[in-house]
Amino acid sequence: MGVYDRYLALRHRRHEADPPEHVAVVITERDLLEQGAYDTLEEFFGWAFEYGAERVTVSVSVLDEAVVPTLEREFAEVESPRTLAVRGPEDTERADAPVQVSIGLGGKHEFAEAVRSIAAEVAAGELAPEDVDEDHVEQRLVFPDEPDLVLKTGAERLSDFMIWQSVYSELYFTDVNWRDFRKRDYLRAVLDYQNRQRRFGR
Repeated sequence: MGVYDRYLALRHRRHEADPPEHVAVVITERDLLEQGAYDTLEEFFGWAFEYGAERVTVSVSVLDEAVVPTLEREFAEVESPRTLAVRGPEDTERADAPVQVSIGLGGKHEFAEAVRSIAAEVAAGELAPEDVDEDHVEQRLVFPDEPDLVLKTGAERLSDFMIWQSVYSELYFTDVNWRDFRKRDYLRAVLDYQNRQRRFGR
């Protein structure tokens, strides 16, 4: 660890505010084509848990569902300091793991599927329209949890990521591309989070 990295780590340790417990990162399909992308991911997992996270979510949106099996195999080979679960768009079972990888067709698609499922239950008489609430939507999402901090590298846009789940998250954008993301970049994101006053939509 270089001098600047040690300086950032010291600032983090001395900060009065808690670090994010649940960190999410948005990775595009293009990011994963870059050499070293999965090595960066393995390092990222280590940094997240080293600096206070209890859970990590990785969201990858793909344009072509045909690439999902390949990505699932790639992620299955990724080393993680804690249990890692990979979930594709067709998976119906949720895995309760500290590290969760979601490979799908994007937040809009996920939300539309949830609405279709609710509509089908209403049409079948299994659910009254007036009883539909937030819980009914969340039960149908790939990961219902809401991250404290969402990281996006390379551009200031979410790339159709976890539209419902990130509504109250703190967002952090950096122009550093994923393959070049370093510990100092992660520490900057955590410190930025610690310096904010969370409002949760208020």
